[in-house]
Amino acid sequence: MSSEAIDTGETGPIDYLVIEFPQSRMTGEGLPLLVDLVDRGVIRILDLLFVRKEPDGSVVGVELAELTGDGGLDLTVFDGVSSGLLGQAEIDDVSGVLEKGSSAGILVYENVWAAPLAAALRRGGGRLVASGRIPVQEIMAALDAAETTA
Repeated sequence: MSSEAIDTGETGPIDYLVIEFPQSRMTGEGLPLLVDLVDRGVIRILDLLFVRKEPDGSVVGVELAELTGDGGLDLTVFDGVSSGLLGQAEIDDVSGVLEKGSSAGILVYENVWAAPLAAALRRGGGRLVASGRIPVQEIMAALDAAETTA
């Protein structure tokens, strides 16, 4: 699952996620689902980095070996996944949203499923001028509000 050179002509949209684990508790429950998305060609992982925010507020990188110490969480399949898109500036940005004592996974991935559409749009002269994502919590709140007014 190593990252490959990014071919901008045939690349799908690239997104990132920052997933916080309060008190640094990671169960690994989502790992098989992430591996499945990669194996089915839905996404391609470009970067995967784990960090921990110390009680003093500093943020340190976490080696995959540290996360797999009890044998229950095997992240070695992602060892070495790095495109170079994540740097210290991005880590510093993430540190501002993390609670002290928590850990986080920072994931940068290509939406491979959308690559043919994106390439066709680019060939046709289209260009992305805006993008965004609506958090699930906001969708649920809006649906709940619509239900109470109906």
